[in-house]
Amino acid sequence: MDVVGGAKLQALHVVVAQADPAERRALGAALIRAGVTRVTEVADGPTALRTLRADFTPRADVAIVDVDLPGMDGLALLRALAAERSAVRVIVVGAQPPDVLFAIDSLAAALGVALLGTLAQPVAADGLAALLGQYGTPRPAAPAPPVIHFALDEVGTGLRERQFEPYFQPKIELATGQVTSLEAFARWRHPGHGLLGPPAFMAALAEHGRIDFLDWTMLEMAVEHVRRFRDQGMPIPMSLNLAPATLAQPDFVARASAVMARHGVPPASLTFEMTESSILDFDVDFIERLVRLRMLGFGLAVDDYGTARSNLQLLARIPFSELKIDRAFVAGASKSRPLGTVLKTFLGLAHSLDRMSVAVGVETRQDWDFLQGLGCTYAQGYHIANPMPADAFPRWLEEWRQFF
Repeated sequence: MDVVGGAKLQALHVVVAQADPAERRALGAALIRAGVTRVTEVADGPTALRTLRADFTPRADVAIVDVDLPGMDGLALLRALAAERSAVRVIVVGAQPPDVLFAIDSLAAALGVALLGTLAQPVAADGLAALLGQYGTPRPAAPAPPVIHFALDEVGTGLRERQFEPYFQPKIELATGQVTSLEAFARWRHPGHGLLGPPAFMAALAEHGRIDFLDWTMLEMAVEHVRRFRDQGMPIPMSLNLAPATLAQPDFVARASAVMARHGVPPASLTFEMTESSILDFDVDFIERLVRLRMLGFGLAVDDYGTARSNLQLLARIPFSELKIDRAFVAGASKSRPLGTVLKTFLGLAHSLDRMSVAVGVETRQDWDFLQGLGCTYAQGYHIANPMPADAFPRWLEEWRQFF
């Protein structure tokens, strides 16, 4: 997102929806001092909604919304803006404690509102300026291509004919900038529809309980690429997210070990990722299987951490080697004190359990620097690289090493 300069601030139309007259005037004055030349002040929710609608002239770019607006409070206004798919960027202000403002931040994200942030009242001018600095000119959204859904037999044909392939996203050690591993993501290079992502094929596999078809194909291909990269002088480990049902197969350990042996790759070169929700139900056979995998040298990672109701006692007993913190707790944590506090707690948990921590969804340099300062072990996300085909990785790696 582009940082706003003085010229862009002058072009913004900011609507201040504030119940208290003194606060309303103070916000308007702060905006003028910051360089905003078009400010509209309103005192209640219904007027704010009319002013923020797309057909209002001049069209609003940013709305500063008081939580306690009369007629329609700030929460109801956020819901109304979401229902209208408003492109207005919103800053929520209120005389509320930090935990309530953080919850409002989370509510706005869940609604799909373009929230710049929240501020406690009385609003500090520097905090307001910092949030305005995150405003970027909205880009027209490209129409999303229609998702094509395939039947199970079509997906099965694609798997048998090796139309599927792994795309790889690097994982970086924050302390050194070194590439430590790659995560594999399934892509279908369909002969008639081009490159397809999981929405095209996961539904059919899940509906028939055959996600293991894809999992075993991806496991085989990931290990093939581990071998290929090693032969090219790039001994890069891989990680692969598998469905709980695949990991629960009684012969999983033997079959996975056979794949590694067939390609001459040590188990330490592969980490199996499982979602946090998949380990919540204690199953002694499942836990034993995880222990056996770790005894053989495989890595185990708990993925999407923070998105389920964790049983911390069980989590402490599972022999995982990495804790992957979900992107919902990473993106923007540097700008949100409550979010940053939650992130620090997760990192502290990983450290106290002597596990590696992985932050997923690192999208800006600010996220990177913040995580580095917190002592996070690894980072993964679009700031580093998008998932890429195998033949693009060597060149990317060469360029990355030159950067560091």
